Order: sequence, then structure tokens, then C-alpha cells
Amino acid sequence: QLQLVESGGGLVQDGGSLRLSCVASGGTTSYSRITSYPMAWFRQAPGKERDFVAAMGWTGNPTYYGDSVKGRFAISRDKSKNTLYLQMNNLRPEDTAVYYCAAASQLATSARGMNYWGKGTLVTVSA
Repeated sequence: QLQLVESGGGLVQDGGSLRLSCVASGGTTSYSRITSYPMAWFRQAPGKERDFVAAMGWTGNPTYYGDSVKGRFAISRDKSKNTLYLQMNNLRPEDTAVYYCAAASQLATSARGMNYWGKGTLVTVSA
């Protein structure tokens, strides 16, 4: 069973930057490696649905981004650390949300397409 743990959230001012991390674990087989899955980031603001932020194919390509974060956020990974990242620049108050890491059996941009989820990390952007 793949386990995902996010970190890196916090309080940042409008225009600031944060980098989120998602460490994968769950055994010593290939099923615990991020390179075995398409990976994605989603976010959910209070009272709103869980929205797509970014995704990466299992080879590291292609990458996709939600319209509201294109040009500001970047998804990446470190295979040696079995860790997925989300670099967030030029943050805005509307980016405030809980950010979730997810893994899927097929590359998707819908929350329904994900098979594994972390518990999330809160990002708050102050005006």
C-alpha cells in the first residue's frame, strides 16, 4: 500500500514562495516508488471542491498544470529521495488551501482518477 506524506505548508505573504514535498513509502517493492505512478497535486479551499493543480507522468513527462497556476507553480521529483515536489512562486491569497499529493494508475487531472492520497498540508497566503 503506497503511503504519501506531504510537508512544507505554512503561512506566506502575497507574492511569496513555498516548496511542498510529498514523500512516498510503503515497502521495498516497486509499488512504493513514485516512479511507478503518475503523480499529482490537488488543493481544496474551505467550502470548495478539490481542484487539480499539477500532474506528472510516471516517466517524469508529460506535465500538466491547472490554468490558475500555470507559469507560477512547478511539479518535479527526486527519484533518489522518492519525493514529489511542488514549487509555488508568486503566491496569491486565492492559492490558500490544503494541498494534497496523489498517485494514480493512469495519468489524470481529476480527483476521481487518483488511487492514493496524502493527508494534506495547509498553505495560507496573506494579503
